[in-house]
Amino acid sequence: MTDSFAPLPDDAALMDALWSLVAERGWQSTTLPALAERAGIDLPTLRGAVPTKFSLLCRHARLVDQAVLADAGLNPGGSPRDRLFDTLMRRIDALQPHRAGLVRFGRELRHDPLLGLALAPVLGASMAWMLEAARIESCGLLGTLRVQGLGAAWIATLRAWEQDDSVDLGQTMAALDKALDKAERAARWLKLDRDGDQPSGETPAAPPPSSAPASPDPID
Repeated sequence: MTDSFAPLPDDAALMDALWSLVAERGWQSTTLPALAERAGIDLPTLRGAVPTKFSLLCRHARLVDQAVLADAGLNPGGSPRDRLFDTLMRRIDALQPHRAGLVRFGRELRHDPLLGLALAPVLGASMAWMLEAARIESCGLLGTLRVQGLGAAWIATLRAWEQDDSVDLGQTMAALDKALDKAERAARWLKLDRDGDQPSGETPAAPPPSSAPASPDPID
């Protein structure tokens, strides 16, 4: 006999319900029954969509990745740095509809190291896809270091975004620009850049202190 399952909820509606609840109550106080009620579904249907509350965060990260990747071919030109800037700003654009909930979640996350640790691989996977969207390899040892560096740049950008209420997101763009500058200098020192433009025989300067990966603090 074939089991019968209720149709899974629409992803957009589910994320709207999730982040509106987090904005009102915080992550810890958001419960699965409350989410089901807000989304207009029953608990068995919600269980069919997400096995755990944590998986909602994984689902959201995947949806944001997909939104960015859908436009990855729109601006294939420019330098790797320019493509990364464009890619991460499109990621910010994808977060904007749920800004209030994500900002509250991010602030809570800084006081929950275990949740931050659990989310670190989710952040890493998303940053790998962002590199690929910018036509930069994310595989192998060098790719892993690039992922870590981009993760640090993304976290710095998110912290600026939390404080940026402007329409044009100027503060966020400035923070991203600065973070990518630091990441680019570190990449050159570590010879992670594709161009390998460190002159032969020249002793590289010490990498900037901020080039080390930040502690996990993803909010998407």
